[in-house]
Amino acid sequence: MNNLLLGASLAILVTMALAMIRGLRGPEIYDRVLAANIIGTKTVLLLAVVALLYGRPDFLDLALAYALINFIGILAILQFVQNREARRQSERAAEKGGA
Repeated sequence: MNNLLLGASLAILVTMALAMIRGLRGPEIYDRVLAANIIGTKTVLLLAVVALLYGRPDFLDLALAYALINFIGILAILQFVQNREARRQSERAAEKGGA
């Protein structure tokens, strides 16, 4: 059982590393936001596996709290990006109309 959980932990860490690479190399902001979301989700999974591995069910509470913070944080980042893009488009339209 412990070997299985250790293997799962290693697989989660590998996917987190791959998501980090995607986030660093991503050509668009949405690639980076998606990578951040993946890393947050994998962190929640890793906390759950660690809770099972060490027999500490209180880590599951931490995982749930982190999942909520991750969700709200990603929504806030996406809202910021959407507002920034809308502001840039309106500035471009104003420049074309004024020139």
